[in-house]
Amino acid sequence: MFFKKRNFKTFALAGALTMALTACGGEKGGTDEGAAGGEGTEETYNWQFVTEEVDGQVQYEYAEEFAARLNEKSDGQINIDVFEFGQLGSEVDQVEQLQNGIVQFAIISPGFTGGMVKEGQVFALQFLFPDDQEKTQDILNTSEAINTQLAGMYEAHNIKPLAFFTEGAMQWTGSRELRTPADFEGFKMRTQESPLIMESYKAYGADPSPLSWSELYTSLDRGVVDGQENPIFFIQDASFHEVQDHMTISNHNNYVAMATVNPTFYNELPEDIRAMIDETIEEMRPVVFDMQAKMNESLLNEIINDTENPTEVIELTEAEREEFRALAIPVRDYFRDEVVGDEGREMLELLEEEIAAHE
Repeated sequence: MFFKKRNFKTFALAGALTMALTACGGEKGGTDEGAAGGEGTEETYNWQFVTEEVDGQVQYEYAEEFAARLNEKSDGQINIDVFEFGQLGSEVDQVEQLQNGIVQFAIISPGFTGGMVKEGQVFALQFLFPDDQEKTQDILNTSEAINTQLAGMYEAHNIKPLAFFTEGAMQWTGSRELRTPADFEGFKMRTQESPLIMESYKAYGADPSPLSWSELYTSLDRGVVDGQENPIFFIQDASFHEVQDHMTISNHNNYVAMATVNPTFYNELPEDIRAMIDETIEEMRPVVFDMQAKMNESLLNEIINDTENPTEVIELTEAEREEFRALAIPVRDYFRDEVVGDEGREMLELLEEEIAAHE
């Protein structure tokens, strides 16, 4: 494993899945008898929550806080085990586990589900959302296009989105300076497994290379790929800046994740338990926004001040960003014409209207 700052819990996939299935106790979890025979009997819920990140990163910290709040509200009735990325397999494995009810909750990046729900690739459209992070999060919280239309498309695949949130603006790192589209010519850019993300980088002249992030540090170090995109907190925490000479503050996109639940499991829960989950999801919206903002700010300073691994940090001017924006906007036509059908086109049109209203 490439991380240098974390002591990973090492689980064999088969063993971890067996543990998850055993702990599951069915869709609701096991039950415990009260002390007084049948009277005072209270059902306890033992659930699993998988993330695509590790301890100390936004998704994992979100899941831990979500679990702690539900445990406290339920007076210990609800117990949730949170899993770091890799403990139960790859990003694709985790999605399948959620769909099959092996785990109950998951934080999923739409980019990893682009082959299943093509409309989810809307978050890969660069320069679509406002530069203002608070406006972006407000759109994610209130958008009908996202929370009704797109969410319904995921639910048809046995994934129920509960909330969408930004983990921060996306930035580029590279083995060379990335300041103009010309700098991307022939550049081997690591991307998620998303046709739209790959098309976005082709528009800049890059050579996109899909790759799981579990392989990314080594691939950057060995020159298998030349660069990648991620929020600042992830770049620093994954130590990508140690094997990349340059980081460009481009703010070209947002890393959007969604907190999800298995809908069959969720719909079969008692009404009061569902209400408790919904309430906690709402509470987490400002919490996760503040969490990512503080992480991205403090870890940018750590990258800048890391004298052992000096990284040139470049901030694009508005004129430089405009060059990329001009190439990115036509990719929306690719999304409309090549990626999605009528429902996807309608969703994007509504989302563009909602974004315009915020700006």
